[in-house]
Amino acid sequence: MLYHLGLFHFFMNRERLIAWIHSLGAWGFAGFILLQVVQVVAAPIPGEATGVLGGYLYGPVVGVALSTVGLTLGSYLAFSLSRFFGRPLTDKFVDAKTMERFDYLLHHKGAFLVFLLFLIPGFPKDYLCYILGLGHLTTLEFLTIATTGRLLGTMLLTLGGSMLRNHQYYRFFLLSGAAVVVVFVTIAYRDRLERIFQKLHERHSRKKGKGPGAPT
Repeated sequence: MLYHLGLFHFFMNRERLIAWIHSLGAWGFAGFILLQVVQVVAAPIPGEATGVLGGYLYGPVVGVALSTVGLTLGSYLAFSLSRFFGRPLTDKFVDAKTMERFDYLLHHKGAFLVFLLFLIPGFPKDYLCYILGLGHLTTLEFLTIATTGRLLGTMLLTLGGSMLRNHQYYRFFLLSGAAVVVVFVTIAYRDRLERIFQKLHERHSRKKGKGPGAPT
């Protein structure tokens, strides 16, 4: 459906994005925030394009601030939609294989491990928003994790966009190269990392179950 609506092509075309935001005039800030919201809620859309765009248009400080607002609103919306409508809606955005990979997150909070998943590059953070809406995290816990966990990646993408804006291509390619290496390493060891996280999550859950008042 997203392909038919043209959203993928729109989000991946920097010139069209810039022209659309400029056409909004004084509402450009709001338009950029809306782009970040949409790319989270429409989970398959990659967020790298809008992250770099924020730095290109607004510089490192304002770009990070606007992206953070948009990403937090989008994360909250995806989480809330999943919580309200339940599994039938989540299944429309998250494929069965991804749901199975992160099924263990639905049974206990595991807040710190969820934070690590948001922090590490290459993990499907937008999908996680929908998945976590089916779990035990409170809205405040989720928003705290999603906002802080996305922050490092947001800062790096915005910095890259700012470098392009200032024609610092050498620095941009160095930053991009380092980011690509980190992402490829993460992808290469993704399964191992996820198994480690799952074991830590299960161990933490068992310890909590042995606390005062727990059944023996």
